[in-house]
Order: sequence, then structure tokens, then C-alpha cells
Amino acid sequence: MPWKNQGGGPWGSGPKGPWGSGPQSVGPRPPDLEDLLRRGQDRLQQILPGGHFSGMGIALVLVGALAIWGLSGFFRVQSEELGVVLRFGKHVRTVQPGLNYHLPYPIETVQLPKALRVNTISIGMQLIDDPARRGRSMRDVPEESLMLTGDENIVDVDFTVLWRIKPDGVGNYLFNIQNADGTVKAVAESAMREVIGRSQIQPILTGARNATEQGVQELIQKTLDSYGAGIQITQVQMQKVDPPAQVIDSFRDVQAARANLEQLQNEAQTYANKVVPEARGRAAQITQAAEGYKEQAVAEAKGQSARFLKVYDEYKKAPDVTRQRIYLETMERVLGGSEKLVYDGGAGGQGVVPYLPLNELTPKRPNVPATTGQQGGTR
Repeated sequence: MPWKNQGGGPWGSGPKGPWGSGPQSVGPRPPDLEDLLRRGQDRLQQILPGGHFSGMGIALVLVGALAIWGLSGFFRVQSEELGVVLRFGKHVRTVQPGLNYHLPYPIETVQLPKALRVNTISIGMQLIDDPARRGRSMRDVPEESLMLTGDENIVDVDFTVLWRIKPDGVGNYLFNIQNADGTVKAVAESAMREVIGRSQIQPILTGARNATEQGVQELIQKTLDSYGAGIQITQVQMQKVDPPAQVIDSFRDVQAARANLEQLQNEAQTYANKVVPEARGRAAQITQAAEGYKEQAVAEAKGQSARFLKVYDEYKKAPDVTRQRIYLETMERVLGGSEKLVYDGGAGGQGVVPYLPLNELTPKRPNVPATTGQQGGTR
């Protein structure tokens, strides 16, 4: 028999143990259940007509209970929500924002997911409270943002994903996935790593952002549709795409060198676009001049040959006359532009006779402008 139940033990009488007396009741006593039931019955009798449970009283109680039970089916759907009505746990319909009604519990119940709100998930960065700045600041998450490219380079990618619930997929959203944000984040990070792993680092850092965002969005949507998640990806935005901080200076130098290379190539192409047409124009001009000279020379040769043939035909008709005419025309052409000397070759001649240029002895009239009312010229 235990010592605490013995009437007199080594520690004295009563329910005591080796460490003193047993537990003592402290504080108010719990309410008496029978007393509460009795009080509730008395108040119900005071409410009922006649003061006792008659048939009319029981009917009124049942009608009131049914009315309260029926009115419990009214519910309100907020502007960002859609109402999903479940009948014995099965999705039967979806209702729009506003006041709606469903059969009271437990026949039908309603769930109100925020299906019309656009949600944002950030990957590679995290907003944290900053007491020093009295606000929130962005913290980089390297384990999410560092990715390996197809040419075995490491790139730091921060991006955000905008998603919402499909209007026709609310049931899938409620019953096929448990943590929507975690699912979308895991799928988005996996899709971004896959797209980056198939790409080169240079296009990612320069002009391939739009193509990368589009590819990631399509891959995320395809994966979520295979899960039956009922989620629609509206946009993928790449916030920052940089090399790792340890080598960013070297990458910037490489970028500057490539920019200079592109600038020089563009200048050379511009010079070539300017010089080549000019050279082609000059070549075309020379070609056209040569063609013109060719046509002119051929035409002159044909004309001379035709003239010669005509002269030859006339020569055959009258050789002496034609010969004399050719001689005179030739002498006129030869002596027409030379100085002329008259030589008297007779016996009593004086030899060379001085040539008198009559045109030079004629006095030249000065050019005097005519005045108004005067006629004639200089005498």
C-alpha cells in the first residue's frame, strides 16, 4: 500500500509523500454542468408560450432553426475572389463576385480563392526589413540566381513571375496543388535554368532577353498545365542579368571591347557603302563614255567610207574633173591658214612682191554708245 494512502506513515497522517503534502486545489471551482442545463431549461420555458414544451412551442423552435439554417447559405464574394461551391465535397459550380447563395451546410460549402488577383513571385532576390533605412531592401539570393550557361559560364539572373488563377481552372487550383506560390517558384526556377543552360552567355547579356523571357514563360506554362494546376503565367520579367560579382569587371572590359569592335565594323561598313557606289558610278560613267566614243567613231568611219564611195563613183564618171576638184579642195584646205607671198617670176619682175594686208589698212570704228535722239555712227 502506498505511503500517501496510509493513515500514519513516517511523514505523518494524511495523503503526504516524501516531499511534503499532496497537491492543493487553487483558484475558482469549474461551473457545475447540471446547474447550467437547469438554467437554460428555465429560460427556454420562459420564452415558449405557456411556459412549457407544448406542440406549438416545439414547432416554433423547429421553424426558427430551419430558417436560421436556410439563411446560413448566403455568402458574399469579394472583387478579387471567385466562389467555388462544393456539394458534399464535389465542385459543382463557380460564382462571380457579389452576393450569392448555396445550400446550407453540410449539403454545400464554398471556398473563396483570390482568382482575379495577379500574384508576383521574385526569384533570385528577396525583400527584407531594413531598420537602418526604415523600410525594406532587396537582398540577393545566390542559391537561386546563379546559373550555368550553355558555354559553361556562370550568370547571375534575378527575375519575377506574374501569375493568376485561370477562370476555368479554379477547381484544379484548389484540389490539384497544395502550395501555389512554392509550386510556381520551383517550376519557374527550373524552367529558367533549363533555358539558360541551352543559351550562350553573350546573347543573354545583350539582346536576347525578350526571347529568353518568352521561352521561360512557355516552359513554365507547359509544366503547370501538365500538373493540372489551373494557373496562368501572365509575364516573366528578367530584372538583372549580370556575370558573378567576382568577374564582373572583366566581363565589362570584354563588353567594352566588343562594343568598340562593333563600332569599328559599322564605320567600315558605312565607308564601304559610300565608296563602292561611287566607284560603281565612275565605272558606269567611263563605260558609257567609251560606248559613246565607240558609236561616234564607228559612225564617223561609216560616214567617211560612204563619202569616199560617193566620190569614187563620181570619179569613175569624170576622172579629170574629179581629180582637178580634189586637187583644188586639197590646196584650199592646206593653204587657207598659211601666210601668203606673191612672187613675180617674170624677166622684169622684182622678185618677191610685198603683201599688202588691205584688211589692216581699213580704219576700225570705235564702239561709241548711241545716245537718245542721235542716229548714225562715227564718221
